[in-house]
Amino acid sequence: MSKYDIIVLGSGPGGYVAAIRASQLGFKTAIIEKESLGGICLNWGCIPTKALLKSAQVFEYLKHAEDYGLKVKDAEHDFDAVVKRSRGVADGMSNGVKFLMKKNKIDVIEGYGTIKTGKKVDVDGTEYSADHIIIATGARSRELPSLPQDGKKVIGYRQAMNLDKQPKKLIVVGSGAIGVEFAYFYNSMGTEVTIVEYLDKIVPVEDNEVSKQLERSFKKSGIKIMTSAEVTSVDTSGKGVKATVKTKKGEEILEADIVLSAVGIKSNIENIGLENVGIAVDRDKILVNDYYQTNIPGYYAIGDVTPGQALAHVASAEAILCVEKIAGQHVEALDYGNIPGCTYCTPEIASVGLTEEQAKAQGLDVKIGKFPFSASGKASAGGNKEGFVKVIFDAKYGEWLGCHMIGAGVTDMIAEAVLGRKLETTGHEVLKAVHPHPTMSEAVMEAVAAAYDEVIHL
Repeated sequence: MSKYDIIVLGSGPGGYVAAIRASQLGFKTAIIEKESLGGICLNWGCIPTKALLKSAQVFEYLKHAEDYGLKVKDAEHDFDAVVKRSRGVADGMSNGVKFLMKKNKIDVIEGYGTIKTGKKVDVDGTEYSADHIIIATGARSRELPSLPQDGKKVIGYRQAMNLDKQPKKLIVVGSGAIGVEFAYFYNSMGTEVTIVEYLDKIVPVEDNEVSKQLERSFKKSGIKIMTSAEVTSVDTSGKGVKATVKTKKGEEILEADIVLSAVGIKSNIENIGLENVGIAVDRDKILVNDYYQTNIPGYYAIGDVTPGQALAHVASAEAILCVEKIAGQHVEALDYGNIPGCTYCTPEIASVGLTEEQAKAQGLDVKIGKFPFSASGKASAGGNKEGFVKVIFDAKYGEWLGCHMIGAGVTDMIAEAVLGRKLETTGHEVLKAVHPHPTMSEAVMEAVAAAYDEVIHL
């Protein structure tokens, strides 16, 4: 039996990062993967979807070339080539992880891993043991009883990025990050898209003003949006799909080629041996403490299988913290209130901290500042005037409670707010930090200035 210091089950952005940090700290490490190194994020999630979205964005630029004083005749897209490029990007990233495993002298064990008592893992009949076992098996597309996925006419995100043929009509059920990103992509490619959202607004976790702006932008681009609506059944017996949608006004039948179910994720915790070991689970999540230790000594869990936000950067942060704690280093528990969220449709969305509604619900006296990109020189020059930056500060102490952005490139701007909140930066400190001109990031400073009645360019 092979013996390791640390074995990691799963090689997504939680698992492979845990393995690398473990190796850096001198642990003899192995990682087990049943499919492709990099997990869903690199192979079927974060990375390939961004490649698809970039192709859509470039195509949008070509279609609006005249807005920039340019002439492009008969711009066309090749759907197969767009998908092929996306798969190529994903393959490149997966190969990058292979290189990192080799560089860090991490043993890669291919196969299906099942944890056992006594700090052991069975991989297709071969046993391995370790002092510490980290579970990082991730998640998959969640299925609703009313919306069973057949992989052809009713699909999840995985099939959505690898279709053989572009659908003429697409119904997207759910308007979280996955739903709106695919809605934008397919709409840009020329598919007729309808979004069906159960709650009363799209991107429901976002600030209300951000949600309203995205709805305006999507409707302007031709996407149909149905909120407070529920798909109660689907009929796939014909050539396409007929979806029965329950709304406040009654039932409506929508017809499409394909229905994309984007209603969240389901943790991969079945059939990995949790019951054999006695690891505690609650509501589809493995229970852990602040350092990702389960109730059974020597077994840990990170990423989408735990109760924190199901985001790649959260899994990576948890991985590093978990391993450093095992190594005996002094570590601080992760602040889940300061985790940025990003959505990569156009316009992009990025946010961190409390929304205006949440801050007021907590009874806080707040100062709110908002700066529209229509007043930004860089946004005007780039033809990206949609959206705004919104900041929320505590009126009494100046604490930066939240930051919400919608517009071009905002997913690259949100880190300023995350770092500022981490360092307990006040609004006046942001104001006195000189921001470069002309940039989109100036809007952060201007929004803060607006909160304190010092805005110059509004």
